Amino acid sequence: MSAPLPPITDAPPKSDLLPRVIVGVLLIALALGEVWLGGWSFAAFAGLGGLLIFAEWAVMHRIGRLWRFAGLVTVGLAAVATQSGHEEVAASGLLAVAAVLGLLWRLGGLRGARWMFTGLLYAGLPVVALLWLRLEFGFDLVIWLLALVWATDIFAYFAGRAIGGPKIAPSISPKKTWAGLAGGMAGAAATSAALMPLSAGASTDDRLLFAALGAGLAIVAQAGDFFESWLKRRVGVKDSGTLLPGHGGIMDRVDGLVPVAVLVALALDLSDWLQ
Repeated sequence: MSAPLPPITDAPPKSDLLPRVIVGVLLIALALGEVWLGGWSFAAFAGLGGLLIFAEWAVMHRIGRLWRFAGLVTVGLAAVATQSGHEEVAASGLLAVAAVLGLLWRLGGLRGARWMFTGLLYAGLPVVALLWLRLEFGFDLVIWLLALVWATDIFAYFAGRAIGGPKIAPSISPKKTWAGLAGGMAGAAATSAALMPLSAGASTDDRLLFAALGAGLAIVAQAGDFFESWLKRRVGVKDSGTLLPGHGGIMDRVDGLVPVAVLVALALDLSDWLQ
């Protein structure tokens, strides 16, 4: 049985606010710098993020050390393959390994395979997606993607605290309100329209389209937040880790980015394939 969680308040303690802000600003600055550098520097940055995500996932789900090591190697190889121009090999390799583990889980031949294969997808696919987007579409698109996810979090937080109101799913995430979701969608819509890739000379219709896209992706980002909250409640922990003062773990910071990056990459890849 999962251990009971400590009481969750509507905001972090005041003593945590300063380190939370400092760490948040540093993370944003680091991410912006790495996206600007691109190349193997960004690959190492994104790959390290994927490794840390899988490590936190493995600890949360008590995956054994041998399988944990195998998972870390798999995620690392996926990052290297993608940066080397073999993103299809990286993505298909992750899916193939996950499929085998999923089959073993269904057949009952490997204890913990369920969380092993889902962890590989959760940690590996966003790394492949971000690296491919940077290689194929450049700095502008990745910054746009990151900015609208950040805007979703920031505007949802302040709108939720200022307006309050009914909760979306209090049994999963007691702090999330419908007002916060609306604020996050509005912030993401405005950010998406303002920073739309190659926005020079963009028409009003283009900006309206990107505003709608930003609002839709804000819902995806919030769904990622709820999914991670559900995972933590399932295993009885408050944070995914302790690496980031005032924030928790890496998973706590990228829960919205994970599904958004994968969805955007999948949509663009499908669009290219259909053309």
